[in-house]
Amino acid sequence: MASVTNQIQNAKDKAKDTASNVIDKGKDMASHAIDKGKDIASNVADKANQYATAAGDKADSAVESFGGTMKSAANTLRQNLPDKGVFGDASESVAGALESGGKYLEDKGLSGIGGDMTEVIKKYPVPAVLLALGLGYLIACSTRS
Repeated sequence: MASVTNQIQNAKDKAKDTASNVIDKGKDMASHAIDKGKDIASNVADKANQYATAAGDKADSAVESFGGTMKSAANTLRQNLPDKGVFGDASESVAGALESGGKYLEDKGLSGIGGDMTEVIKKYPVPAVLLALGLGYLIACSTRS
C-alpha cells in the first residue's frame, strides 16, 4: 500500500511540476508577445509620425509656393493693366492684396496660418462659432440632393 501511495504522491508532484512549467512557459510567451506587440506599435507610431511630418512639410511647401505664385500674379497685373484712372486704382488694389497675401503665405506657412486662426478664434469666439455654424449649414444645404 505504501508503494501505491508513493506512486500517487510522485504522480502529483510530477503533475504540479509540469503544471508549473507550463504556467511559466505561458507567462514567458505572453511577456514575449506583449514585448513584440509594443515594438510593432512603436514602429507603426514612428512610421505614422514620419509620414505626417512629410505630409506637413509638403503642405507647407505647397502653401509657400502658392504664396510665390500670388506675388507673381500681382507683378503680372501691375505690368499688364492700366496704372491710371479707375481701372488703374482697382488693378493696384487687387495687385496689392495679392502681393500681401502671397508674402503672408510665404512668411507664415501653414502652421502660421493655423496659429493666427487660433488667435482670432480666441479673440472673437462668438463670431467664430456663428461663422462655423453658417458654413456648416451652407455645406449641408449644398450636399443635399
